Order: sequence, then C-alpha cells, then structure tokens
Amino acid sequence: MPRSLRALALILVLSLGGCGAPNYNLFGAFFPAWMLCALLGIACALAARAAFVATGLSNELSHQLALCSAVGAIFAIIVWLLFFEL
Repeated sequence: MPRSLRALALILVLSLGGCGAPNYNLFGAFFPAWMLCALLGIACALAARAAFVATGLSNELSHQLALCSAVGAIFAIIVWLLFFEL
C-alpha cells in the first residue's frame, strides 16, 4: 500500500472519531437522535395514511406513497429542529 494512501486512510479514520450524534437512553439502550426522529416520522406517515383512508381522501389523492412519505419526512425534520437544534 503506498504511503500517501495510508496517510489518507489514517486521516479519514481519525476524522470519524469526532462525529458524535446526540444519544438518548430509551428502554435501557442508547438511540441516536436521528433514529428517534425517523421512527416518529414513520409513525406520522402511517397515521396520515390511516387518516386519509378514514376520511375518504385516499380516493381523491393521487401519489399516496409520495404524499405520506413527505408528511413523515416533514414531521421528522420538524421534530429534529424543535428538539435538537434549538
């Protein structure tokens, strides 16, 4: 392995050590904050789908997968901004 490639690999490995996402103790295990936001976003997308079906909007709306995914992503980003960035 060339010397410059080894030096590059060492720099990359050492730079990963500073990446620390906020972790929270949930049910005895540490979960990263982004995973918590993703789970809340998925739950919100499922709730939006259930609400669309219950109100009959699912018959009127097209591209429901994209719509429910967008609702979940927006909710996850809002949770991240409100609880971890402010």
